[in-house]
Amino acid sequence: MSRSYPISTAANGVGQVSGSYCTPLGSHRIRAKIGASQAPNTVFVRRRPTGEIYTAELGRLHPKRDWILTRILWLSGNEIGFNRLGACDTMRRYIYIHGTPDSTTLKQPGSKGCIRMRNDDLIGLFDIVPVLTEVSIVMSGAGSPTR
Repeated sequence: MSRSYPISTAANGVGQVSGSYCTPLGSHRIRAKIGASQAPNTVFVRRRPTGEIYTAELGRLHPKRDWILTRILWLSGNEIGFNRLGACDTMRRYIYIHGTPDSTTLKQPGSKGCIRMRNDDLIGLFDIVPVLTEVSIVMSGAGSPTR
């Protein structure tokens, strides 16, 4: 099964190296699904719900916060030496597919390496993909990653 969604990737572009804040390319797997029972717009920090529900007001109160909302699909690279193990390990970099505020512009770079999705799209995807589902992150014809 193949699905396509509007997303946002890293403001710093693509790259594999830890600390680069880039979106890693290549073959990955969903290693963990987090947030199954949480309400839409639940705020996560370090993969744990904070008890907050994102609102525009909360966003205005914390304008610098990197919002990880609703659900998390934690990715792990499949390609040793490229996106798995060492200084390029996707999972150790905490690269997720996660929800984002509705006000976030998608289809343009903006994250710190993760893949941002609309919350409703993410809930639908989360509900149909099992752990270990393969995810390919490749460059689109426009020069930005697609999923």
